Amino acid sequence: TGAEALYADLGHFGRKPIRLAWLWVVQPALILNYFGQGALLLSNPQLIENPFYRLYPGWALIPMVILATVATVIASQAVITGAFSFTRQAIQLGLIPRLEIRHTSESVAGQISLPRVTQPLLAGVLIAVLLSQSPSTLAAAYGLAVTATMVIDSLMAILVIWLCWKWSIWKVGLIFVPLLLIELVFFSANALKIPDGGWAPLAIGAAICVIVYTWIRGTKTLARATRKNEAELDWLVRKLDAKPPHRVPGTAVFLTGDPTTAPTSLMHNLKHNRVLHERNIILTIKTGDVPRVQRHERIQIEKVADTFIRVIAHYGFMETPSVPKIIEHCRRKDLNIDIAATSFFLSRRSLKTTIKSELPRWQERLFMWLAGRAEDATEYFRIPSDRVVEVGTQGMV
Repeated sequence: TGAEALYADLGHFGRKPIRLAWLWVVQPALILNYFGQGALLLSNPQLIENPFYRLYPGWALIPMVILATVATVIASQAVITGAFSFTRQAIQLGLIPRLEIRHTSESVAGQISLPRVTQPLLAGVLIAVLLSQSPSTLAAAYGLAVTATMVIDSLMAILVIWLCWKWSIWKVGLIFVPLLLIELVFFSANALKIPDGGWAPLAIGAAICVIVYTWIRGTKTLARATRKNEAELDWLVRKLDAKPPHRVPGTAVFLTGDPTTAPTSLMHNLKHNRVLHERNIILTIKTGDVPRVQRHERIQIEKVADTFIRVIAHYGFMETPSVPKIIEHCRRKDLNIDIAATSFFLSRRSLKTTIKSELPRWQERLFMWLAGRAEDATEYFRIPSDRVVEVGTQGMV
């Protein structure tokens, strides 16, 4: 496990160190370890309870326990790093609510920390250790999790190569069906351990699937309900040109998820304050299905009218949006924005239940709980807090 974690951590240093580490460190260590355990069991099957530590003489047992502990720390670091990375990608793709992302390095963009992920990981590890009655329980959970991951990875690879790479289905089957059959054999063997602890990764995976499904369905339901009260941006601009409201100096930036519709914060500002800034920017941040977006493709600027400009910022799912950096990109494209003289309008939605909700009651409450735990948009997008105007609205789910 320590060798595998070392191989994973070396990914930060480029492809060549990865190949060298695999050839000269990881692969020989794994082969010697697994072959050694196999040879031990062939010569003495009674040692099946703990073949790893039985490989060593008595004087080497304590050093190996220390080495295994260090390897466990290395492996846990790889797991935590992977959990942070996958969580950030899920946030960017809209699969879960926004969570606080702390960048722990000024030079490495991917070096991040998510406090709300660290806490459940710690709680899960402590619960697993306290509830497991023997090491075999943890081994059963680990074996089922690994083999299930292998099967899922193969199925996803089949879909990617078939649908995205446009390979013929028989070529994909010729490559992956033999591998998938072998993995299914391993998974079936480990499925016998579900009552002995293998249920734990299945329960965790099911809980994550329920959370993701609830968030996706809830956001879509809320978007449909909100869209009924929104107006098309082009229509609103024509109405304002025909009957202009009172103008105030400065620039207003309205954040919205749909660049074609008038943001709720803009509509409420017109309705209650009856004023409009001299220049209004409709800002939309879109996350694509690519890891990163090239700098020249980051910003898309469109002039809707003399007083309205539509800005669309494109990000990859491995990138964290930043409004100050978006403004810097706009300046490079001759859209000068003085952040010190700009007001950022955000909608803060208060959710309420409704009898006509499309969601079951339990899913409705779960979505509201998740929405309440989401990080504030001001902090997430790094907007200067003294330049933010929040407009409260109510939404039905």
